[in-house]
Amino acid sequence: MKKALVVLSGGQDSTTCLYWALSQFDEVQSITFDYGQRHKIELKSAKKVAEIAGISHHVLSIDTFQKLGGNALTAEQEVKNELNDNNLPNTFVPGRNLIFITFAAAFAYQQQIQDLVTGVCQTDYSGYPDCRQNTITALELAINLGMESQMKIHTPLMWMTKAETILLAEKLGAFDALAWSHTCYNGQYPPCGHCPACELREKGFQEAGIPDPLLSQRAGFPQKH
Repeated sequence: MKKALVVLSGGQDSTTCLYWALSQFDEVQSITFDYGQRHKIELKSAKKVAEIAGISHHVLSIDTFQKLGGNALTAEQEVKNELNDNNLPNTFVPGRNLIFITFAAAFAYQQQIQDLVTGVCQTDYSGYPDCRQNTITALELAINLGMESQMKIHTPLMWMTKAETILLAEKLGAFDALAWSHTCYNGQYPPCGHCPACELREKGFQEAGIPDPLLSQRAGFPQKH
């Protein structure tokens, strides 16, 4: 039996990857990290998405990032649309994907799962260096050396535009779950519409020529957290 573990943030890309995994593997589980993010709506969205998909959902608490601070997702900073002096957005959480995938690999190891799936993307993204293919390639090598394993990190969206991922999500039947995904960096529902994540999501749906199910299908979710 082919088994996969999906790193599920509750966002648009990881939700799409979850449905991609369902089309590729016999058994799919998901893992979400409570890493001290300011907006717990992400955790609620991940739980709801996993429930709609009908899969096992695990949550690991790792609050170290909150203690480190220094970014708009874990500390009380306003989300900026412009880049910092280091040419990275202030929503960049240093080490986040490295830690997430490593913890996911450790969890998968115990479950005898060799396939990890993550929604990182280098084409339409927010400029995070830990979303690039060279980072994932290096991380996969390090994990397999360090765990004496043969794990594969799947990145089905790596070279897709946001519009292409939306068309893929539609093809995979992911729209009911996407209606409950959360993208807004300001933690708002309805989404704020002006943070970088909202703008990227809106641009993708416009280019795909499809209404965003988050806006067209969903009602009754908490307004802000």
